[in-house]
Amino acid sequence: MAHLLMVESWVGSMSRLLPRAIREGGHEFTFLTRDLHHYLRSAPEGTAHPLLAARHVLTADTNDTETLLPFVEAAHRTLGFDGVITSCDYYLPTAARTAARLGLPGPTPEAVESACRKDATRRALADAGLPGPRFAVCADWSAAAEAAREIGYPLVLKPVDLCAGMFVRRVDDEAALAHAHRALAAFPVNARGQRRAPVVLLEELLEGPEVSVEAVSYGGTAHVVGVTDKSVGGAPAFIETGHMFPAALSPADTEAAEETALRALKALGLDGVVTHTEIKLTADGPRVVEVNPRPAGNRITELIRHVTGIDLAAACVDVALGREPDLRRRPTGLKSAAIGFLVPYDDGALEAVDGAEAVAAASGLLELRLAEPGKEVKAAGSNNEYLGHVMAGDAEGLGARDRVAALLAELRPRVVSR
Repeated sequence: MAHLLMVESWVGSMSRLLPRAIREGGHEFTFLTRDLHHYLRSAPEGTAHPLLAARHVLTADTNDTETLLPFVEAAHRTLGFDGVITSCDYYLPTAARTAARLGLPGPTPEAVESACRKDATRRALADAGLPGPRFAVCADWSAAAEAAREIGYPLVLKPVDLCAGMFVRRVDDEAALAHAHRALAAFPVNARGQRRAPVVLLEELLEGPEVSVEAVSYGGTAHVVGVTDKSVGGAPAFIETGHMFPAALSPADTEAAEETALRALKALGLDGVVTHTEIKLTADGPRVVEVNPRPAGNRITELIRHVTGIDLAAACVDVALGREPDLRRRPTGLKSAAIGFLVPYDDGALEAVDGAEAVAAASGLLELRLAEPGKEVKAAGSNNEYLGHVMAGDAEGLGARDRVAALLAELRPRVVSR
């Protein structure tokens, strides 16, 4: 039995998947947080929060690395940790620095920090010769306006250190750029109380379907598990509306996406980590959107598990312990699995989701999760505002996405304005 230190977590899907993987691996974990109430407010599906299954719960300022590391060293002397882990993007660098300080397995802090900063990723990929969009890192509005004129519209404006698509916007002219820039500037601190870097990243708009390459790097070698497709809506935002694994691509496109992802991981120096690399398949070839040094979100890990039997949450635990992950494929009875999200486009309160009973009884359904009536609804501007999701599988081929689309069409949320 191993003992992991979990430094913060998300409160959604991965907050259940990682504790489950730790438990099923015969291990235990201590949970380290600056604010336990952040998790108690968000217990999934009304149950006791799985993070409360921790052997210990420690409280320290996880936003202050200088004071945190001595605290963790003292805890390590008493409790003895075998690995450090987190599912929260905002604490991936902290977890890497903690593991390095304790002499435990893990990716180098420098590699994780570069992957977690979109501007640093762009520079690292460019230095390694990977083709990508024209881009500029802008310290203020005047620099952004000038860079936009040089690159040319349409563009994508991105914060360099937020996640879930927050404040990522397509901009087609200077007025739209100014609006997106102001909105981002009005959000100086993220949801975990961390001050955001005040720079913005402008990128040439990449056209083409988007996919993600899921991989595990261990012992100096990156192993591709597969390629997932992605559907996006909510323009000018980029809201993920669904995914299917495996992606319905030609062998040539699959190989090109995988090779591009592997080159990106090498350029960043990522090893000892599960990765989720987002790629656009443009007319000029694959282009990296971003590299995430953690398992995919939005239940993609579950799509993969349903189709291949590979548990990427368990792989995340294994590499955190310095152990070779089990990436053997097993028969599951499914050839594809897909998920679709119920995205709100109006503000108000959720009265009900009509059609839910029929969908719950549908064949091929793997998961149906819907928000409870009375939930305050906000028109989606990122991947944080879903009203639920449908997951379904196909035993015959790549029909899971169409099955999910049909089931989603039967769900009709009633949102009442207030």
